[in-house]
This record gives sequence, C-alpha cells and structure tokens, in this order.
Amino acid sequence: MQANVDAVRIEGGVLSDLYLRHAEDAARIAYLITGDRPLAEDLVQDAFVRLAGRFLHLRDPKGFEAYLRKTVVNLANSHFRRRKVERRYTEREARRSGSGTVDPDLASREAIRAALLSLPVRQRTAIVLRFYEDLSEANTAEVMGCRPGTVKSLVSRGMERLRPLMAGD
Repeated sequence: MQANVDAVRIEGGVLSDLYLRHAEDAARIAYLITGDRPLAEDLVQDAFVRLAGRFLHLRDPKGFEAYLRKTVVNLANSHFRRRKVERRYTEREARRSGSGTVDPDLASREAIRAALLSLPVRQRTAIVLRFYEDLSEANTAEVMGCRPGTVKSLVSRGMERLRPLMAGD
C-alpha cells in the first residue's frame, strides 16, 4: 500500500511541475486559436486531465510539450466542431419557429485578434502554430495531423485573407 501512496505523490509532483512549466504557454496557444480566454483555460485544463494518466508512459519526457500542444489543438478543433453543430441546430430551430435571428459573435476587441478570428479554424491554427509557436512546417503538420503542403497552403491562404484586414495597421 505504501508503494501506491508514494507513486501517487511522485505522480502528483511531476504533474504539478509539468503544469507549472507548460500551462501558461498552452493557454496562450489555445487563446490565439479560440480567441476566448475562459475557453482557452478550459481546454488547457482538459488537456492536462487527459494527459495525467499518460505522462508517466511517455518514452521521451521531452516530448511532453509537443504532446500537450497537439492535445490542445485537438481539443480546440473538437470544440469548434461541436459549436458548428450546435449553431446549425439553433439556426434550424429558429427558422422553424419563424424568428430567424441568430446572436452575432461579439468577441472582437482588438484588430489583430478580430482579424485572426475571422479566419477559418484550420487557417488560424496553422498561422498560430507557425508564427506564434515558431514551429516548422513539418512540426505544424504533425500537430495538426496533416501534410506539410497543407500547412503551406493554409498559411498562405490565411495570410492572404489577413493582409487586407491589417492594411491600416
């Protein structure tokens, strides 16, 4: 029984240390992808919960940061997929009831953030990972689960859409 208690203490200490070292950076990535600080914090918490049972089994402890980053990106993608389904349902129900109004997205305080949020999620994710995280195209492709050529295309199209929006800045 003592061995299990010691293992839990060690595990809690390691997890706590990893959280202190990586949570802030993960939250920044999640915030830049989602544009919503509370959601970003929730995604990071969910990522650590998912990784809690797995981090002791990592072959390379240096890989934790990349694993965390990929988990945050996957959770953000899942969130947006669910939100898209919910929005379609709400729109269908509004049309059926005859009102037809949908609340607009009011989250646009800063020009860069607003411009970034205007991009499709995959383009936004590719730009955040390439320029904010300074990942290579290959690493970005690995995190996003696509090919490097797809990353190039997403970044190129995203930057093309951002230029006119940011021309005054």
